[in-house]
Amino acid sequence: MFAITGITGNVGGVVAEYLLSGGRAVRAVARDARKVSAWAKRGCEVAIADIGDVSAMAAAFGGVEAVFVMVPPLFDPTPGFPEAKTIAATLKSALEAARPGRVVYLSTIGAQAKQENLLTQHTIIESALRELDLPIAFLRPGWFMENCSWDVAPARESGVIPSFLQPLERAVPMVAIQDIGRVAAELLQEQWSGHRVVELEGPHRVAPNQIAAAFAQLLERPVGMETVPRETWEPLFRAQGMNNPEPRVRMLDGFNEGWIDFEGEPQKGTVEIETVLKTLVDGQKKS
Repeated sequence: MFAITGITGNVGGVVAEYLLSGGRAVRAVARDARKVSAWAKRGCEVAIADIGDVSAMAAAFGGVEAVFVMVPPLFDPTPGFPEAKTIAATLKSALEAARPGRVVYLSTIGAQAKQENLLTQHTIIESALRELDLPIAFLRPGWFMENCSWDVAPARESGVIPSFLQPLERAVPMVAIQDIGRVAAELLQEQWSGHRVVELEGPHRVAPNQIAAAFAQLLERPVGMETVPRETWEPLFRAQGMNNPEPRVRMLDGFNEGWIDFEGEPQKGTVEIETVLKTLVDGQKKS
């Protein structure tokens, strides 16, 4: 039995799909039974647990071969990251009580960075989980290719995509959700001792200009990237409703300046950026 958190989301859903296709038993961990009804119909056991409830999470993680752990994204954290610290303490206590055979935690590229930024939330959680004497793999993927979903509309409507990644010709480590879910499912079924870091990127690093060129081919129209000036980021994010945009700004700085990167030699995925963009374009046509 494999317990999967985040199964109603994209990555968790892919992890579950891979396990089920291999004939493995899956326990779907979610806050709302209605949201996992489709998984229950497919034969998954269901455990209802909130990320803030230690006893419920411990019960959900109990008696399983392995656990896939991912936390809900928080793009506007309170200064000092109290939300991440609370989640870290909850997860640590729940896993310590349940003691599953092994754990795969979905972390991020740059979790080792010393500079505080939006991804520091994963640094905090990794640090707490490292205190456990359990086999834990910290899966650190690059920038999600699927973030380009925000680019489909401007590419189609105006042919100009605003880019926070800059310079536009600089390639960034990116990876598809399909590759992340596949590697996570493979890790869950491996055997190891202690703690390990598994870094993951796609077949090739991707520059913003390459994304524009791929959109141009898919949409059969001219498409270009336009940098969003650095000095406009904070007021722009505040205008969009953020209360504490500094961590997000610093994360973008980290990618652009190169200090958010991998520690070692990352594994390579197989899904190309063009494949992801085609899926996004086709999906938005249908909607």
